[in-house]
Amino acid sequence: MNIQYQLPDLFNLSEIETKRVFKACNQAHQALGELKGIVNTMPNQGILLGTLPLQEAKDSSEIENIITTQDDMYSSNYETQQFSSLAAKEVHRYAHAMHYAFDEIKKYQLITLTTIKTIQEILENNNAGFRCQSGTKLINQRTGKNVYTPPQNIMEIEYHMSLLTRFINDSDEIDYDPLVKMALIHHQFESIHPFYDGNGRTGRIINILYLIQQGLLDTPILYLSRYINRNKADYYRLLQDVRDTKNWEDWLVFMLTGIEQTAKETILLVLEIKRLMGKHKQLLKEKAPKLYSHELLNNLYKYPYTKVDFVAKDCDIHRNTALRRLTELEQLTIVRRIKLGRETFYVNTELFALLAK
Repeated sequence: MNIQYQLPDLFNLSEIETKRVFKACNQAHQALGELKGIVNTMPNQGILLGTLPLQEAKDSSEIENIITTQDDMYSSNYETQQFSSLAAKEVHRYAHAMHYAFDEIKKYQLITLTTIKTIQEILENNNAGFRCQSGTKLINQRTGKNVYTPPQNIMEIEYHMSLLTRFINDSDEIDYDPLVKMALIHHQFESIHPFYDGNGRTGRIINILYLIQQGLLDTPILYLSRYINRNKADYYRLLQDVRDTKNWEDWLVFMLTGIEQTAKETILLVLEIKRLMGKHKQLLKEKAPKLYSHELLNNLYKYPYTKVDFVAKDCDIHRNTALRRLTELEQLTIVRRIKLGRETFYVNTELFALLAK
């Protein structure tokens, strides 16, 4: 059924922080706090930014049926504009949009309309901006029926997006817990559906940005899209259930549970990465002390698929020296050399296996 949904005033909702929501909220906060603490024990948090945002990008893109393999994703590179597949290119665009937004939030501590529009522009590689033509409808992919019609008029879209950014940034005006606010923001953004394309992925980047803005994360490393992808049917059902019946409780608990679960999964992954990094550091110091350097070890974890040029740049050495070091790493079985087309990569096999789980 076509629903003419009246977008709610997020500043004047009825009581939505029920006992179930409060309990789920506390559990999510506890898991996020533990994740933040563990990440802060990493000697170089920057290495996580080379891998974990890509995993989030892969999962978020899969929700939109953009499917890539781990091999294609890690053998591609946005800076050099070398991509193993079109899907890998889309995933790297997502990661680039995330990094852009992360830099913006660090500088200004605000999530602005300009930032949101630029995220979507990077994702879609165009500057179409907000929808200015009517006709957009949300269709149930299984039945083919129209289930929801978002705002059609650009003035209406701009009005609702302006209110939404005010809600995002005016933390003193409303007393909801920030995790509850994140779930409300996500639902409202999805309901406004301001762009022709890229709404879902843009909305999921805003989720992570908001957690960083609120000081609940320091870096964009939470795998929230993996939870949504695993529970895609429930995600879309509960989105629509709020529109149909104003059932906020189930939607909020769903999103809060997702934050808790993905924070716990990310904790385990970060601990495994830290353990593996320590193992490789010890191996290098024992077996090849002249080969070891912080820069080389960090490179192997920043780029699960590294290559001569990357090592030469990060270690500030000649390409021939970089090649010799990678050859020694191969002899120590820390990396495995593979050929993909004309490119030669050196794969950190144990790290790759962790990320591919």
